[in-house]
Amino acid sequence: MIIYKTFSFDAAHYLPHVPAGHKCGRMHGHTYSLKVFITGDPEPHSGWVMDYTDLKNGISPLIEILDHKVLNDIPGLENPTSEQLSIWLWNKIKPVFPGLSRIELNETPSSGVIYEG
Repeated sequence: MIIYKTFSFDAAHYLPHVPAGHKCGRMHGHTYSLKVFITGDPEPHSGWVMDYTDLKNGISPLIEILDHKVLNDIPGLENPTSEQLSIWLWNKIKPVFPGLSRIELNETPSSGVIYEG
């Protein structure tokens, strides 16, 4: 079974490795949507794969690191493409939630990345 929870945060960034004059080379911001998927079997007593509150409490410190920040200033995110941000998030979440099976990160309602480790 797979459960998920969605989080959002606002952050600014610029992409230092795009061609000269590319609009994403300038500072700009997004309202990101992060969906975290956990795979597991429901525990017989509770019937849950995990408590959504536990998932929220585990992810919230990461959201605090990112929310209303310049992503380029965060160690490990000097080139903060959605792809790189997804890898960064995966590497932070997987040790806390071994059942992590997928991350979906949208930087706009119509653009995003799916990362499965």
